[in-house]
Amino acid sequence: MSASPFMQKALDLATQAMNITSPNPRVGCVIVNAQGEILGQGHTQQSGGAHAEIMAMQEATRQGHNLKGATVYVTLEPCAHQGKTGPCCDALVKAQVGKVVAALSDPNPLVAGKGFEKLSAAGIQVSLGDGAQLATQQNLGFHSRMTRQRPWVRMKIAASLDGQTALQNGKSQWITGTDARADGHAWRARACAILTGIGTVLQDDPLLDLRLWSGLGTQARLPHLVIVDSRLETPPNAKLFQHTEPQANTPRQIWIYAAVDHPEKRAALEAKGAHVTLLPNSHGKVDLPALFKHLAQREVNELHVEAGYKLNGSLIREGCVDEFLVYLAPQILGLGQGMAQWGPLEDLSQGLALEFTETQLIGKDLRVLARIRV
Repeated sequence: MSASPFMQKALDLATQAMNITSPNPRVGCVIVNAQGEILGQGHTQQSGGAHAEIMAMQEATRQGHNLKGATVYVTLEPCAHQGKTGPCCDALVKAQVGKVVAALSDPNPLVAGKGFEKLSAAGIQVSLGDGAQLATQQNLGFHSRMTRQRPWVRMKIAASLDGQTALQNGKSQWITGTDARADGHAWRARACAILTGIGTVLQDDPLLDLRLWSGLGTQARLPHLVIVDSRLETPPNAKLFQHTEPQANTPRQIWIYAAVDHPEKRAALEAKGAHVTLLPNSHGKVDLPALFKHLAQREVNELHVEAGYKLNGSLIREGCVDEFLVYLAPQILGLGQGMAQWGPLEDLSQGLALEFTETQLIGKDLRVLARIRV
C-alpha cells in the first residue's frame, strides 16, 4: 500500500537520516496547514540531537508559521519519554497541533503507544498506518532490537557466478569490481556495526572502513567493529586499529568476542582500545546467539557481516542471519572457497529458504538482496 503524498515526503526525509541516527530510528516529519502548505519539515539528527518533529517545528518557527491546528506527518510515533532529548509529544501539545498522522507505533517499550495516549489526552487527533510498510523497512534493525532483543543481521558476500568467494589458496582481491565494492561500503555506512571473523583478519588484514563511500565527507558516524576471535589471535598491529575517523564523529569502538581468555593477549588488545568479552559455548567457540543479544544491549540495530565461508556457515547454522547482500561477478572460478560452509544436508527441503527482494546491476556485477523466508 502506497503512502499519501505528505507521508511519502516524510519517508523521503527519513531516508536522508539513514546513516546518521544510530542507535536511534530513522524518522522524517512534515507539518502541513489546512490549505495543504508545508510549514516545516525535518529528520532525526545524530544521537543526542533533535528528533524529526523538533527539526520540522524549528523550521516552521524560523519561517514565522503558527502551528495551531496543523497536521503532523511523522514516520514513527512521537516519543513520550525523557531520553537524551525531551519528549516530542510535549512539544507538539505545546504547539497546539490539530492532528498527528504516524506510519508506525514505536516498538520501544518506553514509548509503545504512550505517545499516542498523551496526544489524544491533549485533544490532538491521532491516525496510524499511513506508510507503515516502507517505514518498517527503513528501521528493520531498530524494530529487531526492540522486539527480538537482537540486531537485524545482513550478510554481505562477493562471489563469482559459480558461488566462489576466493580461490583455494585464499586469494579473493578482487572478484567484484570497483562499483560493487563502493556500493558495499555504502551498505556498511548504514549499519551500526560491522562483524568479521579472525580468519578474515589474519588472511586479508582489512581496514573495514568507509573509504570507498561517496558520502564519507558528510558522515558523522563510523560503524563499530565486531571481531569473532575465539582464541584472541587478533594482532595488535592489525590495520583495523589504524582506521581514520570522519570528522565530528562518535569514536568507533572495537568489540572482540572470545571463548578462551589469554590475559597477555587481552591486555595488548585492550591497550589498543579494544573491548574484549568472553562468551564461550559448550564447544569452545564463541556463543553466536549470545553475542547478538549482547550487541543489542550495546544498541546495535543493523549488523553488517563481512566474514569468511567458515564463520558465514556458523552464522547460518545458528539461525543468526536475516538477509543476504550478494554481489555476483560475471566470472567462473571453479574449485575455490564457497559462500558458506555448513551441512552437508540430506534433503533439499533442509536448505535455507530465501526470497529475493531486489536484483540490480552495479557496474559489471549483479547485486542480489534476499531474505530468510518466514
